[in-house]
Amino acid sequence: MITRRKLIVTMAGAAGAGLTGVGSAAFGQGVSSRGVKAQPRGKPSGRPFLARFTDVAKQAGLTQSIIYGAAENKSYIIEVVGCGVAFIDFDNDGWVDLLVLNGTRLEGDPPGATNRLYKNNRNGMFTDVTQKAGLVRAGWASAVTVGDYDNDGFDDIFITYYGRNVLYHNNGDGTFSDVTERARLGQDAVRYGSGCTWVDHDRDGRLDLFIANYLNTTLEKLPKPGENPDCTWKGVAVNCGPRGLPTGFVQLFHNNGDGTFTDVSKSSGVATASGSYPMTAVAADYDNDGWPDIYVACDSTPSWLFRNQHDGTFREEALERGVALSEDGLEQAGMGIAVGDCDLDGNLDIFKTNFADDTNVLYRNDGKGNFDDVTIRSGLGVETRYVGWGTGIVDLDNDGFPDLFIATGSVYPEVEKKLPSYPFRTPRLVFRNLGDGRFEELIEEGGPGISETHASRGCAFGDFDNDGDMDILVMNMNEPPSLLRNDVSGGGHWLKVLLVGVKSNRSAIGARVTAHYGNRRQAQEVLAQSSFYSANDRRLLLDERRYGNDSERCCRPARHRSRGCGHYSKTEVLSSEPCPDTSCENLRLYVHAESVNGLPSCQSSDR
Repeated sequence: MITRRKLIVTMAGAAGAGLTGVGSAAFGQGVSSRGVKAQPRGKPSGRPFLARFTDVAKQAGLTQSIIYGAAENKSYIIEVVGCGVAFIDFDNDGWVDLLVLNGTRLEGDPPGATNRLYKNNRNGMFTDVTQKAGLVRAGWASAVTVGDYDNDGFDDIFITYYGRNVLYHNNGDGTFSDVTERARLGQDAVRYGSGCTWVDHDRDGRLDLFIANYLNTTLEKLPKPGENPDCTWKGVAVNCGPRGLPTGFVQLFHNNGDGTFTDVSKSSGVATASGSYPMTAVAADYDNDGWPDIYVACDSTPSWLFRNQHDGTFREEALERGVALSEDGLEQAGMGIAVGDCDLDGNLDIFKTNFADDTNVLYRNDGKGNFDDVTIRSGLGVETRYVGWGTGIVDLDNDGFPDLFIATGSVYPEVEKKLPSYPFRTPRLVFRNLGDGRFEELIEEGGPGISETHASRGCAFGDFDNDGDMDILVMNMNEPPSLLRNDVSGGGHWLKVLLVGVKSNRSAIGARVTAHYGNRRQAQEVLAQSSFYSANDRRLLLDERRYGNDSERCCRPARHRSRGCGHYSKTEVLSSEPCPDTSCENLRLYVHAESVNGLPSCQSSDR
């Protein structure tokens, strides 16, 4: 007997196979776009949006431009993809610092073209400590993942490149060392590295490394703009690809516990995935079985979901799980990934950004790792104008409902000259969660940091000023980065949770926190990469303003440490203001450690 899901998979596979070749010929373009029209916009809710974003990068000292290819004309795809950014507390002082990746130009490295590390001065300002930290390096940087691979208490950095990837070990004294070769992660050839993430795939307490490679080719082999049908868009000659170029692949490296890694790509099964262009990779427990899975957004081809088989191996199950294609069975140009609990049912949903003339896509998780495309019914089909990149499922206005943020920007500066309706620089997007399964698009309401236009790529989310709301760091092509300070009005309480592993990996990557309030429960996981090629603040922020019909407010003391809680020994919880009610009956906090050595769960509820 064939199930409904198997029937959908069969039909979607047939549709995708039938349209893959046709789409390229019919549209004459190298990128998947369904050519859909935006859905009609509904009546505005009229609710005030209490978050306001202001770009304070210049005042904060972030004045160096991110060089990435030529500014006005892009000859090759390597110039247009861009790179990520990260929040990282590299010195463990409780104030997140900033890591901004950088690219170069085809003719050579311009002066100042390097990744940059900015130390948080705790006063809204940052100091460039790149040289002192030993992180000066030029090249085509792509993605970053942050985690403590050797469990020494300091977060390390891995960066992918077009060229050769690099692993930086945090020495604990404000400096980093390039240990790529020593760790046996060196490459014997030039590769186009893309997404990457730390993940303890076998739950041995050590972080393993998953790496995606976007294309299996090199720069000198790439065709020139307009050379074939995959090198045009809307009839304009543009950089070629990804369609028509050799597809990419993924790798998995097992942490040996002695500072070295072993390539287990074949034995783990991830090497069997083929035929797609992999980009951002996000490791999380999508099916609630206590083991980390890996979802990979793939550009203009079916995306991949590697489901953990609990024995060191993975099975690629994106198609049967409902996250490979769109609802109508078509390929989309997947680039960025947000993971979070949109509907507050305790399950991790997936939001994926796509190309212009298409919708981004929201996949709702049924709790067993099966997903439904709820894009249209959620009200997200109203926006198809822009190319989406970095993204997050985050509560921007501290009302208890996770919202959606999207960084946008075109890849074709040449097109704007002939088709002004497709600008190269575009605004950021905010979709406010209405709390009933629907979202409402806001632009002007979010403040100047949202409405200002840039060609943006990666973005990361974190609380750089420790005021209890979510700020955003954004990569802009050939401009300085944006640092969007969030100023939330209207009061409200919040919890900030920092997990530190004892027997698990020290960064607690893969750990889940679930907040129960009223009849709702919100799940968040500590992720090592998400958005587009970026890494967020590892501290999880839980907000409370409107929790069902509960009338009481909850709070926590300024600092709390709970010990002996399974494999996560320290939980740091901060609150925005003192509160006489410390019973907190309406808000219970659970720290799940089921992803470490099979522990069922672990409760932490300081009262």
